[in-house]
Amino acid sequence: MSRETSVAMTGATHRALRQLLLRGDGQEDLCFATYRASTGRARRTALLVQPIPPRPGDRDVHGNATVTGDYVLRAANEARQMGGGVALLHSHPAGSGWQPMSGPDRDAERSYANLAREITGLPLIGLTLAGRDQAWSARHWDRGVGREVERTDCVNVRVVDDRLRVFWHDGLRPEPRDTGRQLRTVAAWGHGTQADLTRRRVLVVGVGSVGLDVAVRLAASGLTDVTIMDFDLVEEHNLDRLIGAGPRDVRLRLPKTHVARREALRNATAADPRVRISDRSVCERDGLAVALDHDLIFSCVDRPWARAVLNSLAYTDLIPVIDGGIAIDTREEGSMRNATWRSHVVRPGRPCMVCTRQLDMSLVALDTQGLLDDPAYIAGGGRASGLRQNVAPLSVNVAAALLAQYVSFSVAPGGFGDPGPLQYVLSTHELHHLGPSSSPSCMYEPSEPVGDQRADLTGKDPVAERGRHRARTSPLILRLRRSISGRLDERHWRTAF
Repeated sequence: MSRETSVAMTGATHRALRQLLLRGDGQEDLCFATYRASTGRARRTALLVQPIPPRPGDRDVHGNATVTGDYVLRAANEARQMGGGVALLHSHPAGSGWQPMSGPDRDAERSYANLAREITGLPLIGLTLAGRDQAWSARHWDRGVGREVERTDCVNVRVVDDRLRVFWHDGLRPEPRDTGRQLRTVAAWGHGTQADLTRRRVLVVGVGSVGLDVAVRLAASGLTDVTIMDFDLVEEHNLDRLIGAGPRDVRLRLPKTHVARREALRNATAADPRVRISDRSVCERDGLAVALDHDLIFSCVDRPWARAVLNSLAYTDLIPVIDGGIAIDTREEGSMRNATWRSHVVRPGRPCMVCTRQLDMSLVALDTQGLLDDPAYIAGGGRASGLRQNVAPLSVNVAAALLAQYVSFSVAPGGFGDPGPLQYVLSTHELHHLGPSSSPSCMYEPSEPVGDQRADLTGKDPVAERGRHRARTSPLILRLRRSISGRLDERHWRTAF
């Protein structure tokens, strides 16, 4: 199966490489770095780990730059020792945007590609840094051998810092066609930002009251590639929060993903939006593979296991996760005492969900066994009933909080990126900046991007399997009606646009 290719790095790695590659005398320069692979279902990403600065005599700068064989071997051996690959990086000081490859650049990378793969077992990654706007371009030398070795150009390079910067190969992922339906949106942050945001591949995990609203808003703002993941069906008790779902969806036992896709397409403003659905759980191996294909993830789940998986991959695979939730405090007689909702971006440089107490790891083991959804266990263990209070007038605030984090993290209004963890207290109507609170013993935040070498948190998810089983075993007449309903919705949307 052919896969798209990509490269990702942290802001700290970007700054270290910029320091090595952009010289004061304006000449080109080069260096090596190590990387680890992150393999999704349809995309392979090289995660840059550590620059390998040249030692005296390792390279010769003469307008262009060349390296010695010893430098190449040292870089490849360091990469092999960590179980990774080697990247060759050079600069175009006067360039801007995605850089095409010159003949000498192509010949230089090709000459090292076979040696790097022979030593490390992984393809050489080539990157170019444009000096004027510090944009990256990249390719994987992953096809053919010997003199026939060829590159696969990357779709994008993403830099994960206090804001997410994504650099695009316009030939492989062109700017979406202007439909005239996003004039007010473009007026808010400009054409360049819109061209970036609308090309990102975004995953929404969980399309309950919060995730459904997030998916619809993303489609309405012009995003062209949104995936929604859930395995639940629409039930009657969901109707007070799932805006857009109705009694007919309950009667048809429609999966939540179908409702979310329908509503997202109804509100989409892109000329050719792609709203994909997945009935996997991100806790399952193939669900995780789907997640690894994305540039940004919204975590709209309340299950500890799913949040543990998402919390991990934000660091191990450099895919930022925008997470949040609501807690409603009720008195014994049933009246409301207070409600709070929180939001934050999980990424290198910010505290993880465990440190911010948004994830209780003691519950993850119970969740993996399906015990948190087992009424007998809940009753016997004296745990809370699992009735997660939420109401439509408040869930929209959680969605708004997540989307505000998304805008700050993507657009950086006023030069400020993601604001860190935020908490809104309903009783006093106060917004609190919770500040950095990383634990010294945190095992996530300080870790290197390990990609495919990550600890495997996935497994058989009995709750997801039950959800899919219910959808598959519906009476034949319901499945036929679902199919007809889906086709009519699709035709309606195509005709309306």
